[in-house]
Amino acid sequence: MPTCLPLVLRRCHTCASERFRANGKFRVNAHRKLIDVWLLVLCTGCGETAKLTVLERTNVRSVRPELLDRLHANDPGLAAELLRDPLLRRRNRVALDWTGAWRLDTGGADHLDREVVDVSVRFAAPIPVRPVRLIAEGCGLARAEVERLIAEGRLVSAVRLSGRLSDDFTFTLKRR
Repeated sequence: MPTCLPLVLRRCHTCASERFRANGKFRVNAHRKLIDVWLLVLCTGCGETAKLTVLERTNVRSVRPELLDRLHANDPGLAAELLRDPLLRRRNRVALDWTGAWRLDTGGADHLDREVVDVSVRFAAPIPVRPVRLIAEGCGLARAEVERLIAEGRLVSAVRLSGRLSDDFTFTLKRR
């Protein structure tokens, strides 16, 4: 589950830093019947503010009133939703860094001493994470050990465990 907003990967024009922190604030600017909306992000190096375009020259009547209320209230939940939107990221040419922005709830480690453990992984939000890292953290193993278990066929899943996943999945761990 997410613990905070991810870092936005984008080059700062002032200090050449590569990371920006979203604080959940929006800038809303109306021009007669048209509206512009930006999500404000702050450079982690120098504190310079940059804007990620959310809406550009959009007719005010075409924007849902609930969305306008959330924008005016600087809703951090809306900022999180918008950052996960691939169209917004593509339009603004940014990527996200989820390092340190999520946590793993395992419900305790007493189930890990069994011979065969069936595990279901559920994501509270679509956070792209490497399953090998997630399994290693959740089971208290080294990543190399998890990769060895996969190679030996003692850790199996219906999905490919290499690469990144952001969808729910299951896996089976055979201890012996």
